[in-house]
Amino acid sequence: MKKRVAVVTGGIGGLGTEICKKLAEAGNTVVATDLAARAERVESFKKDVAGLDIHFVPGDVGDFDSCAKVVQQVESEYGAVDILVNAAGITRDGTLRKMERTQWNDVLRINLDGVFNMCRNAVDGMLARGYGRIINISSVNGQTGQFGQTNYSAAKAGMHGFTMAMAREVARKGVTVNSISPGYCETALVMAVPEDVRNKIIDSVPVGRLGKPSEIARTVSFLAAEDAGFITGANIPVNGGLFMSS
Repeated sequence: MKKRVAVVTGGIGGLGTEICKKLAEAGNTVVATDLAARAERVESFKKDVAGLDIHFVPGDVGDFDSCAKVVQQVESEYGAVDILVNAAGITRDGTLRKMERTQWNDVLRINLDGVFNMCRNAVDGMLARGYGRIINISSVNGQTGQFGQTNYSAAKAGMHGFTMAMAREVARKGVTVNSISPGYCETALVMAVPEDVRNKIIDSVPVGRLGKPSEIARTVSFLAAEDAGFITGANIPVNGGLFMSS
């Protein structure tokens, strides 16, 4: 198997770090991209992944030109982008009646515009080479909706609509596009929820526990593999049975 280059947005977060590790363990050169302003987190990330073929390139997924620079820098320093994982995301929760316009705009800009910005800048190279793997990290809340998350749920549902449409456009060129919809996992965001609320969430999950970031990363690695070329336009739920669709 050829050594592939993978880019992971939101790559220094808890979930992003696990994705980077799993892709590197699978034999890929991995580049995490995230905001350079998070200097302490970047340094912590670099220590965490020391010894693995994992690197960092600063970028803002909400800025189209910044995404273009990320792709250009990765291709200049590490090689053509073969795998793109769109894992960057934020929340700005609030009921619709109280939601400020900035809360809506910020979430859509990062969670959905960011997918367009990265894919638009990476896809031409993939098509020219006849190979690519794009994995978009959606959410169970994009399938079920969630109280106080009209912005987040809309962005995550839109992400999979984007996935299916793009998959149709590039399928004959050796490029696959899939999404993953994680349920509640042991991330900093979920672990910051009050314990009583978190316990109610766990009680609602059929397997009786939160997911592990490594379990999401394993699914990413599966879809990113060269021999996963017959899977495209799919959404894989990794939610412990929280939501089951026919």
